[in-house]
Amino acid sequence: MHASQSINYQRIAEAIAFIQANFKSQPSLEQIAEHVNLSPFYLHRMFSEWAGVSPKKFMQYLSLEYAKQLLQGKEVTLFEAAQETGLSGTGRLHDLFVKIEGMTPGEFKNGGENLQINYSFAESPFGDIIMASTTKGICHLAFFSEQEEGEATMKARFPNATYQESLNDIQKEVMQIFQLDWSKINQIKLHLNGTPFQLKVWEALLKIPIGNLTTYGSIASEIEKPKASRAIGTAIGSNPVAFLIPCHRVIQSSGKLGGYMWGNTRKSAIIGWEAAQLNQDT
Repeated sequence: MHASQSINYQRIAEAIAFIQANFKSQPSLEQIAEHVNLSPFYLHRMFSEWAGVSPKKFMQYLSLEYAKQLLQGKEVTLFEAAQETGLSGTGRLHDLFVKIEGMTPGEFKNGGENLQINYSFAESPFGDIIMASTTKGICHLAFFSEQEEGEATMKARFPNATYQESLNDIQKEVMQIFQLDWSKINQIKLHLNGTPFQLKVWEALLKIPIGNLTTYGSIASEIEKPKASRAIGTAIGSNPVAFLIPCHRVIQSSGKLGGYMWGNTRKSAIIGWEAAQLNQDT
């Protein structure tokens, strides 16, 4: 990942928030550029470098109409949708490369006192992240504004674990997931503490192909709990691993985004970025 991607994201997030707040008036490129204190030329170039498409094209991926279009005719199961994307296609990134292993009661006993956790900070196309891993896999990944905030959130999840700030091979592998070429990625293992229900929901999320969106109700049907949409929402909202478990691909049946632990502007940015990457391949 180029360092400029992370730097540019802050301006891009400002632009997305401005567009969404003023969507009915359809602000021009010049108006958006003025709001983020950039020239129209530089804003256009920045978007193209970050997402691979122009700002105008990118904004189409954030529209309510686009979301509804993706949701229409989605009567096929998530597994079938993943199969249709193709085993070798980029669409099945998470399903193919990310595997979940639940923590045993002993591993999480007394707030994780038996866990040795290494963690590190990094830049992503969607802002700064903190990654944490045990010997078995990634146990935490989150976006943050301040390092102290990110570290405190991680340690609240495993209050009695032993921590060491150290970048290891497992975490280096994670950073490859943000690249456009996934041919060299090894399988990324997640080592997560969750109830059987939560683990089932998180596994269902891995089946949503990149560039696609689904609803809370569809996830409920996928795991054969059709009346559990509210519980599904709670499980999705407690996802401990940002981006790798793509909870950002779940929206309301109306086409509206719904909530996101790391902010709806970031959710919009990820959805639009993924749509841009997918459509570059077609």
